[in-house]
Amino acid sequence: MATHWPGLDLIIVRENTEGEYVGLEHEVVPGVVEAIKVITEKGSTRIAKFAFEYARKHGRKKIHSIHKANIMKLSDGLFLRCARTVSEGFPEIFYGEHIIDNTCMQLVMNPWQYDTLLLENLYGDIVSDLCAGLVGGLGLVPGANLGIDCAIFEAVHGSAPTLPAKTSPTPRAVAIGHPDAAPPGRARRGGQGAEGSRSVYAERKSLTRDVGGTAGTTQFADAVLAAMG
Repeated sequence: MATHWPGLDLIIVRENTEGEYVGLEHEVVPGVVEAIKVITEKGSTRIAKFAFEYARKHGRKKIHSIHKANIMKLSDGLFLRCARTVSEGFPEIFYGEHIIDNTCMQLVMNPWQYDTLLLENLYGDIVSDLCAGLVGGLGLVPGANLGIDCAIFEAVHGSAPTLPAKTSPTPRAVAIGHPDAAPPGRARRGGQGAEGSRSVYAERKSLTRDVGGTAGTTQFADAVLAAMG
């Protein structure tokens, strides 16, 4: 499927437990609400280590921490200090830092300048959707929520259960099999799912509305299964 940015290959590493999404809000006085942003050394170091270890394992060349430390000097400043400390153990990987608003502009103008982006929770939520838009939409981009003892693999937008099948975005992201995550004996079929969806897009048949077609998710899934043989 053709996009405005052919060959684009970005990894978004998003901290998923802290920041504004801890949900600590209260009304100070009527008409004034305060939300607490939580950034910890433990959480920031953990996500930075993951980003650099992933980059080393997969041959990624650059990591940029995305922040607003020029304004939020303590919280985002802590996040950056942790990332800088971790980066010292990975001298073969270029490490840089960009402010979040500038990053959004740069992604639209020249996304190829980036390789791996390391972000706090809220920034990662926003930027992951922006980057999905660069390659065709939310339904095309897979996501992985990786914990210590378990993991959840899904489309980056989640399951979108409230959308009717005829208007739901393409479910291709969940058809991209991950061999290491598949049950015993099913790893090959996971790979076939990815190849089957590529075949459907190449033929430009049975595509959902968000990528220029008229089919629903069920029709798309049936076409992928047929292509898998």
